[in-house]
Amino acid sequence: MKLKFLGTGTSQGVPVIGCHCDVCTSTDPKDNRFRSSALLRTDSHKKLLIDCGPDFRIQMLNNKEEHVDAVLLTHEHNDHVIGLDDLRPLIFRSKQDMPLYCNERVGAEVKERFSYAFADVKYPGAPSFELHHIAGSFDLFDAEIIPVEVMHNKIPILGYKVKNLAYITDASYIPVTEKEKLRNLDYLILNCIRKEVLHPAHFILPQVLELFEELQPKKMYLTHISHHLGTHTETEGELPPNVHLAYDGLEVYF
Repeated sequence: MKLKFLGTGTSQGVPVIGCHCDVCTSTDPKDNRFRSSALLRTDSHKKLLIDCGPDFRIQMLNNKEEHVDAVLLTHEHNDHVIGLDDLRPLIFRSKQDMPLYCNERVGAEVKERFSYAFADVKYPGAPSFELHHIAGSFDLFDAEIIPVEVMHNKIPILGYKVKNLAYITDASYIPVTEKEKLRNLDYLILNCIRKEVLHPAHFILPQVLELFEELQPKKMYLTHISHHLGTHTETEGELPPNVHLAYDGLEVYF
């Protein structure tokens, strides 16, 4: 299988509009971060999109990707769902509704924000979705998808585990029961918004490094990164072995 990072930035992206810090003015392409999203390719070459934010269209074009078979949503915040309308050319080409997998709360939000996609009589050109509510592990094509429930401030959201890789974004707390799903992985992908000053809804670097020591993955990649974390080169040099910053376009095989 392969996971490609389509975006590794926070809700504002990097560079941030109007910011002139070292990160936002960096000429290193690894410091340019679209909103967080990833594309998972299964062993049978089915493609599962994890989150569909406002940068989805340009992410697909930049990566020369043309196909998505299903979408896994972590939660309902705009930087993770507002690009769903841009799935239209894929839906039209396949002539099938796009399957969306999420918890029941997120499904209700999607139906409200994209009500035109669920109307009994759709206007020409509207997207069409097939909602599936997640209530535990499930098989999707040739992959077993194991949801991992974490907290994003006071909101329960989902990460996803596939084989020996787990992808978690926007977390600020992982319950003990869910940590058991994350021990001794080959790859643990975890959000990290900045180096210091606690954040109410996101992990910061010291918390992520504590989890690395506790959960003992072979390798950890950080995502959902803000400009406050520092440049890619600077921060990579400060991290312990086997902990790395993800960047847009990075591919991980597992």
